[in-house]
Amino acid sequence: ARNTLNKEIRVAKRSYAKKLENQFSSNDPASVWKGLNDITNYKTPSPSTEANQQLAEDLNEFYCRFGTASPTPHAPSEHLSTQPLTPLATPLSSLPALRISEDDVHQIFLKQKRRKAPGPDGVTPACLKTCADQLAFIFSQIFNRSLELCEVPACFKHSTIIPIPKKPKITGLNDYRPVALTSVAMKSFERLVLAYLKNITGPLLDPLQFAYRANRSVDDAVNMGLHFILQHLDKSGTYVRLLFVDFSSAFNTIIPTLLQTKLTQLSVPSSICQWITSFLTDRHQLVKWGKFMSNSRTTSTGAPQGCVLSPLLFSLYINDCTSTDSSVKLLKFANDTTVIGLIQDGDESAYRQEIEQLAAWCSLNNLELDTLKTVEMIVDFRRNTPALPPLTIMNSTVPTVESFRFLGTTISQDLKWDTHIDATIKKAQQTLYFLRQLRKFNLPQELLTHFYSAVIESVLCTSITVWFGSATKSDIRRLQRTVQTAERIIGAPLPTLQELYTSRGGRAQHKQKQMDRQLKPYVGRVDAEVGVCSEQEFRQFPYRLLDCSVEMRAWRQVTVEAGSCGVR
Repeated sequence: ARNTLNKEIRVAKRSYAKKLENQFSSNDPASVWKGLNDITNYKTPSPSTEANQQLAEDLNEFYCRFGTASPTPHAPSEHLSTQPLTPLATPLSSLPALRISEDDVHQIFLKQKRRKAPGPDGVTPACLKTCADQLAFIFSQIFNRSLELCEVPACFKHSTIIPIPKKPKITGLNDYRPVALTSVAMKSFERLVLAYLKNITGPLLDPLQFAYRANRSVDDAVNMGLHFILQHLDKSGTYVRLLFVDFSSAFNTIIPTLLQTKLTQLSVPSSICQWITSFLTDRHQLVKWGKFMSNSRTTSTGAPQGCVLSPLLFSLYINDCTSTDSSVKLLKFANDTTVIGLIQDGDESAYRQEIEQLAAWCSLNNLELDTLKTVEMIVDFRRNTPALPPLTIMNSTVPTVESFRFLGTTISQDLKWDTHIDATIKKAQQTLYFLRQLRKFNLPQELLTHFYSAVIESVLCTSITVWFGSATKSDIRRLQRTVQTAERIIGAPLPTLQELYTSRGGRAQHKQKQMDRQLKPYVGRVDAEVGVCSEQEFRQFPYRLLDCSVEMRAWRQVTVEAGSCGVR
């Protein structure tokens, strides 16, 4: 009986492997990955908590808590800059009004992904995609009428909140991320408005905001931060203080009326500003937890996570949160904010004043600054390092750490990569288990290689342009051993880390050549601060540019310079 059972198991494995191979050959990646996940259990389910009605009600109340009062205690604001943002040179009256054509709606409906979840209205993406020819005209009329009235229909402002655990062990309500399921038709509407908003506000966005923007990534943000640090530490008598700021439920704190004022300062037409205010106010939401659903609540604060417009609206909301001193850099990636204080000769006055201004700005803009999770790291290579005074925010002393995971890259106070590489190797070796499980099913090498590229290689190459160029040979050999282990499991050669690093660097060079071509027409342009300048002089002013593409070109040049310093 045992031999018969083992034989049947082997036959079933071969049959399942053949099925996956056929799906792969027929270009059905969704079914292939579902099968691979069934074999390996690679994507483990989220930790579950016993579902009950009270938890759903508590979560809904928790997510609506910002609608009553400002969560951050008031901070001194005498140094807070109140100057309005510089608007576009084009007057508001000459900006073209947003008009949505039937073809626009038709194209956006055809791009719907059938497997996506429907919203509270029950309309599925598959329905809009299948019936795009019949529905495009009707919805184009609805969308344009909404824009004319500057009002979003109430049925488009319903959300079902699905709590997603942030970490394996749940300790409180804040450990759940609220992801909103909204109307699929409204998401299509938002995408059309999003493209219009980007065209208007793109050139005026803070150059040190790296999220939700074309040609920018987390690697760019980390590279830029390291460039600021290394460039400053080349001088004598210098050190750097880095404050990693943590905001609590940042998207849920947006005040629509305040956002409307900021959009007006960014030269967004008043009709669109009013439409966005309507989009964010009087929203009805409920929390779905398993089979339990909370009572519906109405909120007029925040932008739901899951809406298409929310990321850009948040970027515009915090766009005026910038540093006023050249010795303090404020890097932003969505709600991840890092203050870099470039200290010279022990003078920390500018750094501490900027921290006070940041706290005051948070108070005025309804953002909750979590002082318990905000930490500081000091990079100091001086021989005789004196004891530095601690930093205090809102009467709370900020703890100091030796290393911090900054946008997926672990940075240590000695600027070495041992800690980051140790964590990378550990995670990659854990995923090798799944590759071995697939090998037991005798899957073809092509499928195993695809799994390696998607699951293991992606771990090894995380932020590789940041750390690989300055990693030690010993660390690189340790990483390469993981690749060699995968080669033995698969039975086929795989790209080395050096080859992967070189190929990614080649793509960056290709992007730079494209930016070079875009830069030529703008050489000699008169800038308010730069004046008439040559191309060589122009490169020295990467953050004072009138054109977004030129801004990106100059910023890329700084990134290349950072690579020559050993950052990349």
